[in-house]
Amino acid sequence: MNTSQSGNTSRQQQLEAFGRLLDVMDDLREKCPWDRKQTMESLRHLTIEETYELSDAILKGELQEIKKEIGDIMLHLVFYAKIAAEKGAFDIADVLHAQCEKLIFRHPHIYGDTKADSEEEVKQNWEKLKLKEGNKSVLGGVPQSLPALVKAMRIQEKARGAGFDWDEKAQVWEKVQEELNEFESEFNVEDTASIDHEKATAEFGDLMFSFINFARFVGINPEEALERTNIKFISRFQYIETEAAKDGKALQDMTMQEMDYYWEQAKKR
Repeated sequence: MNTSQSGNTSRQQQLEAFGRLLDVMDDLREKCPWDRKQTMESLRHLTIEETYELSDAILKGELQEIKKEIGDIMLHLVFYAKIAAEKGAFDIADVLHAQCEKLIFRHPHIYGDTKADSEEEVKQNWEKLKLKEGNKSVLGGVPQSLPALVKAMRIQEKARGAGFDWDEKAQVWEKVQEELNEFESEFNVEDTASIDHEKATAEFGDLMFSFINFARFVGINPEEALERTNIKFISRFQYIETEAAKDGKALQDMTMQEMDYYWEQAKKR
């Protein structure tokens, strides 16, 4: 059996594979002009890109692509640690030990005497322990550069971990309806020139935040849901382009009714 494909490699084989990656990283940093030139700052945007590529592979359910993208991100993490070691700040062992210590500290229900029988209790304990570590706010760990939709979800999750959340689904939906009614009554007008766009933007943000909150409350990941819809729309729109071209038509010359015909065909596929 090819153990590298079976997912049943031994711990020793796993350690050897990680050691091999460290050796390759040392070689590249010493001998490759491109790798020698890299800094944490120059790698940053590449790491973000690789993370999105992993996200795409996960949404598509392509396990071999997921394996590839995990490898790319792993390389980046080792790269950052290598650069830090050259600066005398820390190395990969320091990174891994610090992470293990943090995980042990934040899981007292596994490594200590704390009792936590549910996922909710684990999350609440987690946020309390983060405050003990010196975090001044439960929301302090939410990265400023996160995309707004993901950030809203993380803010809400962390607030829930601190006990700040609705009790019932109906309460959350009531808030959605309230925000929707406010937005509709004030901004769904014929004369768009009269709309205060600054206020409209703020109110629309409130509406989006409430929708995300409801999705989270009922167990829907809003980022994943929206991305699945994006993918579906792209597929259907490209079908319109392809089929219209087969019929000798260009989208810019078609009416909305004509395009809607192809759209309905795409939905039936």
